[in-house]
Amino acid sequence: MASQRDYYDILGVPRGASDADIKTAFRKLAQRWHPDVNTESGADERFKEINEAYQVLSDPQRRQAYDTFGRAGVGTGSEGFGPFGGFQGFGDLFDAFFGQGAPGASRRGQPPVGADLRYDLRLAFEESIRGVEKEIEFSALGRCDTCSGSGAQAGTSPTTCPGCGGSGEVRTVRSTMLGQMVNVAACPRCGGQGRIIEKPCTACRGDGRAERKRKLHVSIPAGIDEGHQVRLTGEGEAGLRGGPFGNLYVVAHVAAHPRLERRDTELYLELPISIAQATLGATVTIPTADGEETIEIKPGTQPGTEIRLRGRGVPHLRRAGARGDLHVLVDVIVPTKLTKRQRELLAEFAAEAGEAVNGRGEKGLFDKVKDAIS
Repeated sequence: MASQRDYYDILGVPRGASDADIKTAFRKLAQRWHPDVNTESGADERFKEINEAYQVLSDPQRRQAYDTFGRAGVGTGSEGFGPFGGFQGFGDLFDAFFGQGAPGASRRGQPPVGADLRYDLRLAFEESIRGVEKEIEFSALGRCDTCSGSGAQAGTSPTTCPGCGGSGEVRTVRSTMLGQMVNVAACPRCGGQGRIIEKPCTACRGDGRAERKRKLHVSIPAGIDEGHQVRLTGEGEAGLRGGPFGNLYVVAHVAAHPRLERRDTELYLELPISIAQATLGATVTIPTADGEETIEIKPGTQPGTEIRLRGRGVPHLRRAGARGDLHVLVDVIVPTKLTKRQRELLAEFAAEAGEAVNGRGEKGLFDKVKDAIS
């Protein structure tokens, strides 16, 4: 059974949370609970719950509908997402309150649109930066080959429903103290489709659909991030008895980089260097989104210094040719263990600089000379 918990509680954010806070919370939870990473019992259901909450709260329109109407406003919850994650919309809300479809929804007397599907695609960090072509394989309901989706046996065809005349609706009129009231409902004989199949197809039993394995090539754009979706129009399930196909939503799940941290289009790298490198300068190799690269550490670099490599971050999804920056944050590491010679050299440096240091350990060359002449 699908979770009925509040979406904000699922992600652990307040109702007034910003888009950035929602995204950050989702990324942390997704990395912890994704079934490819977490093998605990119930991790799969927990991940589905987290992702369902994010899909609603990350979309401004769906979030507003959820804040106003709750789960009824976004058509989730007990109805769930279907085999891959179907997407219910405002049509369900209008049906619930007014007994008819919302504008643009399938009208009675017409074949219903097939279900939207969801496919979760794992991507390497580098693939999300550069973009990639992926082949995906999944099972879904497609048109029945035997009846070409009509649901009727070969040589026959659906006939107009005599109960509604093909409209898919039946109207009843009743008198009330306020006058005559007209009630419109789906025709019980044809189920609102306006057609009746006298001889159903034996292969699909009149459904017009059959389970199919499908392979598709998906173009993943450069700069895609965790939770982003690629919509493939008309690649979802076939509609009942010749109805239009739904859509397929490919949801990206990006593996974390061992050293680079992504924040929208910006990349951040913590670079540890030694005291000698910071003082004297050095050439060091760092990881970037495009592979390893060498950068110069200037003499006298201080802890916390930021080296900004412009245009070396993540490509903008909606601004062709534009990229964010790579921020290299320098961290000067103080050694905790020294050899005897290293200690002597540091003691000599301190003495030369007139700095007071502790006298623990072996005496350095400077101390020994001072003792000899005193």
